[in-house]
Amino acid sequence: MMASHETRPPVGGESRTIRVEGAEIGSEASFFLVDTDPGRGSLLHKHPYAETWIVRSGQVAFTVGDETVLAAAGDIVVGPAETPHRFENIGDGPLKMVCIHPRPTIEQTNIAPA
Repeated sequence: MMASHETRPPVGGESRTIRVEGAEIGSEASFFLVDTDPGRGSLLHKHPYAETWIVRSGQVAFTVGDETVLAAAGDIVVGPAETPHRFENIGDGPLKMVCIHPRPTIEQTNIAPA
């Protein structure tokens, strides 16, 4: 059986990032299609599984545990399970990337900043 997920363009002030839960479309994987402006990113958080990021365009700084990893278009970065991480668009234009979660639903624990 094939399933599809219809997206719509954001309206005034909404995020351009799209979240897709695999369970909603009959898939074992979930993902975010990130499209964010310079200086924007995610909160510090963790997952019970590894997360894989594929950078499509722009420049991004990932904080994964105690490390900072700089990445650009074409780079792939993996954050280990249970490791606090976040990302920030450090470029001059939009950051576009795919954030892959290998589960039918996204399981995330946000961590308060220190």
